[in-house]
Amino acid sequence: MADYNILFNTVKSASRKLMTVDGAAIQNALSSLVQISLGQIPFILAENAKDLALMDSIDPKYDRLKLTEERIKAICEELTQVKNLTSPLDRIIEEKTLPNRLSLKKITVPLGVLGVIYEARPNVTFDVFALALKSGNGLILKGGSDADHSNRAIMSLIHRALAENGLPKEAYQLLPPDRAATKALLEAVNYVDVIIPRGSQGLIDFVRENSKVPVIETGAGIVHTFFDQSADLEKGKAIIFNSKTRRPSVCNSLDCLIIHQNRLDDLLELVKNLLEKGVTIFADEASFPFIYGHPLVEKAHKDHFGTEFLSLRMSVKTVSNLEEAIDHIAQYSSKHSEAIISENSTNIDVFLKSVDAAAVYANASTAFTDGNQFGLGAEIGISTQKLHARGPMALNELTSYKWLIIGDGQIRD
Repeated sequence: MADYNILFNTVKSASRKLMTVDGAAIQNALSSLVQISLGQIPFILAENAKDLALMDSIDPKYDRLKLTEERIKAICEELTQVKNLTSPLDRIIEEKTLPNRLSLKKITVPLGVLGVIYEARPNVTFDVFALALKSGNGLILKGGSDADHSNRAIMSLIHRALAENGLPKEAYQLLPPDRAATKALLEAVNYVDVIIPRGSQGLIDFVRENSKVPVIETGAGIVHTFFDQSADLEKGKAIIFNSKTRRPSVCNSLDCLIIHQNRLDDLLELVKNLLEKGVTIFADEASFPFIYGHPLVEKAHKDHFGTEFLSLRMSVKTVSNLEEAIDHIAQYSSKHSEAIISENSTNIDVFLKSVDAAAVYANASTAFTDGNQFGLGAEIGISTQKLHARGPMALNELTSYKWLIIGDGQIRD
């Protein structure tokens, strides 16, 4: 533990130097990382292959772990977007002069040192670093053993880009993938300002229950889409198919289709393309007879609701009205992303106002819940809580604020 505290203190000390770093140096470092990464694609893929070889390809985490040339190029595009975004620092939130002539200014500042614990998602190493650097924060990464070769390869490129631009690489560190490192990070009260877990509900629960450092919960998504009585069938087919099959292993993927009982006759047509794609459907008592007979259709049991499948599996719940749909979501939602498909403007308005989630959609795929899609460049995660940040977290959510007070000899009576 003592050795980890030495490392944590090094990160904390080095991160203070970021406050005086010129913005151009940060942009140059991110540009360097893009060029280095594009030139080192074979190296990244070779290290990633070592991780993939140790994981069963049917594991839902396999797709998250896998890097390809196309995915690395897309990551580099996101890094460039982050580079080009306006700095979130030193923005004046409030400014005023008191009757005693004290001048007050409230400005944005970095959170300090971020601790990010994540599972088999090597792209997180790139994304989180870029956002931390751009927002002036130090960073301690704790990846899982599943992606250790990939993460270490990426971190070596990050340190190279920082060194080439005279920035303190000591402010950005990757911990070993063991439990001792996790325990040390969760107890780093004097060194780390916030812990952000990215991964399964189990990981998030563990971090929340064991961390002595403040936690921002991100990641787990139990996602519903309600097909209302007035819903357009063609819109519904396209939205549901995209929500479920675009990237089944990510947190914005659809887990439960809620359907109005008066539209059960359309259910088979609604899920036809899902079945052709290989999606297993767990249908409740009311919906089962309408799609019965297909080998991928099974009867649902209670555990199929409130489950984040992260794979080509989905449940179906039948309701008699909008209120029942909202009640079902309230019971099982992780407050990540929820959607309604409807042509009834009143029902849409009620749904958008009533559903408690970070992102609530009307007639659109939940696959859009993503920092890059929201115009944020990248994301450090999707916050499912309400304090400090909610939804896709990017540059602005990685800042706090402080008051600057300028006087001319004033004293208080």
